[in-house]
Amino acid sequence: MSSDGITFGEFLREKRQERKITLRKFAELAELSPVHMSYLETNQRSAPKDETLERMVELLRLTKEDEECFYDLAAASAISPRVSGDLPEYIMSHNLVKLALRTAKDVDATDDEWQEFIERLRKRKELEERGENNGL
Repeated sequence: MSSDGITFGEFLREKRQERKITLRKFAELAELSPVHMSYLETNQRSAPKDETLERMVELLRLTKEDEECFYDLAAASAISPRVSGDLPEYIMSHNLVKLALRTAKDVDATDDEWQEFIERLRKRKELEERGENNGL
């Protein structure tokens, strides 16, 4: 699901309602007060801490695509900029990822360059899933 035109709170409410969980019950399961939960859904508060977001992802049983959207919207709702909650650990534990991101920033990598990189990784994943690997 694309995050275009939807806020973190709207997305959260939509997914909670799809699961047919009341606001009060979801707040209890997410270890939040119902008032705080209401503030989140009405965009009166930015997204909660990563641990709470992780709990919410589990409760909502999001698809991988929706989970990525959820984390991106959560990061966008922050008062000060932050990276989506599912990425920092990966980024910080891989020196080449940090180097790649800094290099891309320095050269102002284009969308086409990033798309080419993404497609190469996806092709490799597809080959691995089929049990093939021809040096990609």
